[in-house]
Amino acid sequence: MKCLLFVFALSSLWAAAPNAGGRVEYIGGTLPDLPPGTSGRLEATDPIRMVFANKRQKLDVPYPQINLLEYGQKADRRLLAAVLISPLFLLSKKREHFLTIGYSDPGGLQQALVLKVEKRDLRSVLASLEARTGLRVTFQDNEARKAAWGSK
Repeated sequence: MKCLLFVFALSSLWAAAPNAGGRVEYIGGTLPDLPPGTSGRLEATDPIRMVFANKRQKLDVPYPQINLLEYGQKADRRLLAAVLISPLFLLSKKREHFLTIGYSDPGGLQQALVLKVEKRDLRSVLASLEARTGLRVTFQDNEARKAAWGSK
């Protein structure tokens, strides 16, 4: 039985491996038609372009047009949980992961997307974008580098 569970867990991880994208939330940027707080998926599986899509909109950005990849994070203490549930929550931090993508649009204007990326999707998104664009992700600080790649 344990062997069967192990095989099932491994197969589900293997099935998820080719998905070079993740759940993101548009925080802000230069796109007037996209309201902040819009959730969607960022896909980097296409060999020609990156796609940000949600139920209503789809944004395609060709990889050669991308000129900036920057990752940062924000760590906050869990004050509300500490007040409502237990003071032990003051010992833990909640981290949010942000990716800024800069690119030039078809008209030659510089555009920017600031996306909040789910933690479990972070590495695959960063690795895919680095591989497809040929750019290196810049990090806001060493803590962000450690959070993204481990202890490099």
